[in-house]
Order: sequence, then structure tokens, then C-alpha cells
Amino acid sequence: GKNIVGVVLACNGYNIIDLGVMVSADKILNAVVESKAEILGLSGLITPSLDEMVYVASEMKRRQIDIPLLIGGATTSRKHTAVKIDEKYPENVFHVLDASRCVGVVSKLLKISKKDIFVEQTKNEYESLRDNFYENQRVTKLLSLNKARSNKPVLNYSPYLPDKFGVKCFESISLNKLVTYIDWAPFFHAWELHGSFPKILEDDIIGKEAKKLFSDAKKMLDKIVSEKLLIAKGIYGLYPAKSKLEDVIIKSENISFKFPRQLLDKGKNPNFCLADYISAEKDDAIGLFAVTAGHGLEEIVAKYENNLDDYNSIMVKVLADRLAEAAAEWMHEYVRKIGWGYAKDETSNLTDLLKEKYEGIRPAPGYPACPSHMEKDKIWKLLNVEKSIGISLTESRAMLPTASVSGYYFSHPNSRYFSVLKNGNIK
Repeated sequence: GKNIVGVVLACNGYNIIDLGVMVSADKILNAVVESKAEILGLSGLITPSLDEMVYVASEMKRRQIDIPLLIGGATTSRKHTAVKIDEKYPENVFHVLDASRCVGVVSKLLKISKKDIFVEQTKNEYESLRDNFYENQRVTKLLSLNKARSNKPVLNYSPYLPDKFGVKCFESISLNKLVTYIDWAPFFHAWELHGSFPKILEDDIIGKEAKKLFSDAKKMLDKIVSEKLLIAKGIYGLYPAKSKLEDVIIKSENISFKFPRQLLDKGKNPNFCLADYISAEKDDAIGLFAVTAGHGLEEIVAKYENNLDDYNSIMVKVLADRLAEAAAEWMHEYVRKIGWGYAKDETSNLTDLLKEKYEGIRPAPGYPACPSHMEKDKIWKLLNVEKSIGISLTESRAMLPTASVSGYYFSHPNSRYFSVLKNGNIK
């Protein structure tokens, strides 16, 4: 998203200064002052970015920097912007839904005749969003933790233990193999083309553009695979585990994973927690994993950027993300059928895999069921991820290379994805 925003604005005559990713607030604001920037844009990929944006906004006010602040990215929302960020930097914060809107927003903010009207409209909208949010907070009923625990799902446990616990590392996963596991729908979403794949290719409005983009992507993918421009790696570990309330305990490693429980009053519906999918009484198991398809990506991107080829620079980043997700899909299937072996007879095709029509789940830190990224530290410690496959964690627990995926494996046949983000949180 951020890359596309930069390209789109540059193509419309604006001068863009891209500071990169995971940049400190001081560095950002110092660059604003030194460059005499007229607008600052922040993009959030993972949930800790939301808190960082609030901090940047408060620092802008403290340092008396008076320019519009644009907010965008996968984790952001208009509601969070209105309730949390605008409060720190009133009437100067604007949520931009996607890259296609950025030129319109910027052009309004840089024209005095249009800016006043746009600011007033945004102010009124944000006030309405805040009023609705606080009103919902008043009427939303949250249970105490003990009450929510008493309403946990009632599950039967027949744990399937792997023949062998421990860690397995794939130092190189075949890119040819991963290509067959790619989910193409998010590829088009990354380019702001929305629709289901392959129907999007025949769409009356965007079908022609989608076909060209798909053709270019396949050519780039062929180049990546044939020239081995990217290296995909993966690692997983299977551990004996038991649950205790909201914790999953790996006694052999003296480590506990802490998962939140839904606290919203759901009436007769149960209040879920991921720990519910591990038995508290019987010997059970949990899996941990990390994969990447980002090794080699920086070199390719640098080559295209040096040639001022923004299109292919973005293209290769998006494809690396798709290959990383494909690696996660492939390794999960391997674990279900072979490594853990609890679904040896599974016959899922790609459509079934992408629709998650299989037994078990693989939630990642940052998912709605386990929103804290801090638990990644324990995965990295147990699997020795950085040394084994070269994925490091930043201070806010973003993964580098960014084309990486990590998380947990649960095998319980009734395990499902859910959200705890409505426990008084803003999303």
C-alpha cells in the first residue's frame, strides 16, 4: 500500500520522501522539519503500529508541527483514527482508505479553498464516530474473566500425539512447489483491485487491467523461480502441551503461551480462547512455525529502484508475500499429513486449502484470536528462528524479511478462528 501511494502521488507531480519501514518517531519528525514537508503519511502493517501512530501524533502536537497527518495501512481504521489519533492531534488527522484515494485527499489538503471544507467534513464525521463508539462502550456488556471462563466451549478431547516431538527445518523450499499453493485474490487486493479470483479477470470494469497485471505477475514469477531469485525457508516444532485456563503450557521447555479469552457477553454462545483447544487433563500437543520467502528480495528491489522501475519493485514485493503465504499453506499441509500426522488421509485440493476446509488451524500472533505480537518472542526462542531460517524481529515484533509468516498449529477438530478484539478494543 505505502509503495503504491508513493508511486501514485509521484506520478501526479508530488515530491515524495520515503523513509522506509520501522522508522522511529524522532527520525520521522526530524525529516518533516528538515524537508519542510507539507504532509506526513504513516502506514501501519501490524497492530503495534497503531500505538506508534498515536505517539507520533502526540509528538507532532508537542513539537508544534502543524501539517496534515495521513493514516493508512492494513491495521488502521477510520474509527481508530477518530477515537485515538485525532484526539492527540485534533483536526489534522485524515484516514485514507486505500491508495486510490490518496491523490484526492492530498489535493484537497493543499488547496486552501478546498481544505477548510474537507477539514470540517472530516471533523463532523470523526465526532460522529467517537459519539457512536463511546455510546456502544456504554451499552456493550463485558463479562468478568471468571464468568467468561464458566462460559467456555464444552469440547471433547482425543489428542493425537505425533510419533516424534521436536523441531524440523526446511532450509530451502521448492519455489516450483510453492507456486501451486498461491492464493491470487490477495495479490489483486494489494494493487487495489477488489474481487474474487478468477472472476476478477472477466470483470466488466477492471477485468482488462486485472488480466494485464496477472500476465505481468506470471512473467515475474517465472523469472523468480527459474533464476532462483528468492529463497524460501521454513521451520516448525511440535511440543507436548496442556492447558490451564488461558495458558498453554509446554512443561518440557518451561514456557507458557498466554491467550486472551472473549469477554463480550454473548448470551448462550460460548466465550472462546485458543487455550480451549488444548486438553487440560490429557497429554496433548501444540505446534509452532515460521516461514519466509523474503531472502534475496532486498537485492531485487534495489535493482528495480535503481532503474526507477517502481512497478516491478512493487510487483516483486507483492509476489514475495504471496510465496510466503504459500509456504505457510504448504508446510501446514505437510505437518497435518506427515509431521504431526493427525490428518494422514486428507485429500484437500487447492480450493479446499484456501477455504481452510481441513482439520486444525494456524493462527498467527496479531490475528483477532491472539492479537499480541509479544508472544512471538517465545516462538523465536523455542524454534531458534533467527539462527535457523534468518527471520529477525524488530522492536515492535514485525518480521524481517517482511515476506514472512509465523504462528501456532492447533489440531483439535473443533478448532476455529474467532476474534477477541471486541473486548472493549477499537478495530
